[in-house]
Amino acid sequence: MEHMSKEDMIKEAVEEAKAKAAQEENITSDEELEEAMEEDVKRILEDLMEFEDEAQEDLKKVDGVEGANIEDEVIDSVETEEIVEEEAGETEESENKEKKLFGRKKKDKKDEKIEELTDRLARSMAEFDNFRKRTEKEKSRMYEVGAKDIIEKILPTIDNFERGLSAVAEEDKSHPFMEGMEKIYKHLMTTLEDIHVKPIEAVGTQFNPDLHNAVMHVEDEEYGENMVVEEFQKGYTYRDNVIRYSMVKVAN
Repeated sequence: MEHMSKEDMIKEAVEEAKAKAAQEENITSDEELEEAMEEDVKRILEDLMEFEDEAQEDLKKVDGVEGANIEDEVIDSVETEEIVEEEAGETEESENKEKKLFGRKKKDKKDEKIEELTDRLARSMAEFDNFRKRTEKEKSRMYEVGAKDIIEKILPTIDNFERGLSAVAEEDKSHPFMEGMEKIYKHLMTTLEDIHVKPIEAVGTQFNPDLHNAVMHVEDEEYGENMVVEEFQKGYTYRDNVIRYSMVKVAN
C-alpha cells in the first residue's frame, strides 16, 4: 500500500462519511447530513492525530535503539582495536625476546671449536714462555755455579803464583825465567778479568763485612777507624758476587 498524505486521508474519510450518511435511512435533510459528516470527520481526525503521535513515539524508539547500537558498535570497535594493539605489542615484545634469546643461544660448533683451540694455543704459548724463562734462569744459575766452582779451584794456584813472585829477590826478577812467570801470571789475571772475575780491594779501604773477613785487629793512631791495614788472602768476586772474602787485619 502506498503511503498516503494527511490531506488524502481526510478526503477519503469525507467521501466515506458521505456514502455512509447517504445509506442511513434516518437522515432526511442536508443539515443532518452535514452534522453527521462533521462528526465522522472529527472522529477520523482524532484517530489520525493519535496514530501520528504513536508513529512519532515509535520513530523516537527506533532512533534510540539505532543510536545505542551505533554507540555499542563504536565501543566494541575501539575495544577491539585496543585489544589488537595490545596483542600486537605483546607479539612484538615476545619476538624481540625470542631474538635476544636466540642470539644468546649456543654458538656455532665451528666457532666453539675455534675458541677452544685459540684458548689452548694461548695457554700453551704462556706455558712455553714461562718454561723458557725458567729454563734460561736455571741455565744461568747452573752456569754461575759451575763457573764459581772452577774459579774457586783456580784461586789457590793464583795465590801460589803471587807468593812465589813476591819471594823472588829483586836482582833475580830480571831473569828470563822469572820474567816468563810474571807474564803467565798477568795473562791469567787478564783472562779472569775477561770472565768477570775481579779481585776485591782491601788495604787502605774501609772495612766492609760484605767483602772482608777480619781475622785480626790492631790499635794504630796512624790509621783511621775500621781501616784495613793488611791483607792475608786476596778475595775475589764473580759477576759482583763474592766468591771468596778477603782475609784482612783491621785497625782501630
